[in-house]
Amino acid sequence: MKTYERILRAVYAQPWAIQQEKLDAILAFVELKAAGGFTAPEVLAEFRAANAEMNARAKSVTNGTGAVAVIPIYGTICHRADLFSDYSGGTSCESVSKQLRAALADPAVSAIVLDIDSPGGTVDGVPELADEIYRARGKKTITAVADALCASAAYWIGCSATEFVCTPSGLVGSVGVYDAHEDISKALEMAGEKVTYVYAGKYKVERNSTEPLSQEARQAMQDMVNEYYSMFTRAVARGRNAKVEDVRNGYGEGRVVTAQQAVKLGMVDRVATLDDVLAGFGVSRSTSTQAEARPETPVAVAPERFMGDPQGQEEGADLVHDVNQGAETAAAPEAEALERELVIAQLS
Repeated sequence: MKTYERILRAVYAQPWAIQQEKLDAILAFVELKAAGGFTAPEVLAEFRAANAEMNARAKSVTNGTGAVAVIPIYGTICHRADLFSDYSGGTSCESVSKQLRAALADPAVSAIVLDIDSPGGTVDGVPELADEIYRARGKKTITAVADALCASAAYWIGCSATEFVCTPSGLVGSVGVYDAHEDISKALEMAGEKVTYVYAGKYKVERNSTEPLSQEARQAMQDMVNEYYSMFTRAVARGRNAKVEDVRNGYGEGRVVTAQQAVKLGMVDRVATLDDVLAGFGVSRSTSTQAEARPETPVAVAPERFMGDPQGQEEGADLVHDVNQGAETAAAPEAEALERELVIAQLS
């Protein structure tokens, strides 16, 4: 379980522009794995079905829309995760950038729609993608649609579009950045364990989890969060043609808001569904695409959906419900390795 402990430290080692609830769920999953727990078979089956449905949804909006390129931005946003995004249900900034450039270069494409349903994600890669979208809107019309959640890093990206639309039941905002430090020094003391670091560089290990965070290290973290928050709010102000002060004090201040409230606050331009937006361009999305029957591996769910202390189970093996065969089988070591890779990809 050392791999999951390292992943957990990686989560705490970077700033996030994401809904706190989503990051809490990611942490719950990794902490469970680090403690030797396993995921309930029915939960895995549910997530496979949900991710398959998400894949089908992406295909339905990217097929048959003619002169309008629809780019799906679903799930947790990270910098690079192309190889694993289909499995984890997340989106990488790199993949969105590639799709955007292809749509801009295609003379048959007259408009671009960003179909967004995301709680946000890591900060890295987001400012660059937002800038690229902002520059591109001078070449072709780009419409961002919050369908239905567009929070934090996702909102950062959506604000750079030519027009920002929110579906009637949608939520937008969560403008903010945060970081965290976990102090496990008491737990290590109770376990009779002690970690010694041999290092060079004054601040090299200042954020380690085996001792309390110093005031100097805390200030360094705060300075980094403040810098990213400044980048975030400046980008939103630019995209929404607003003042930075108004974004900081009137755009939910870290909360998500409903569609109608978002219009009143100037956070989006209007309320409409994705189908309404596509109809405005004279096109519609395909409804015939079916989900592919393939395994999907969840990255995070609420802690109460997990089971711990797998008695009689070999270390490194999860009980996985095979939805195609209707049987429970012990996952092979390769599956466990893939699961770790998926988590790493999601958090990279």
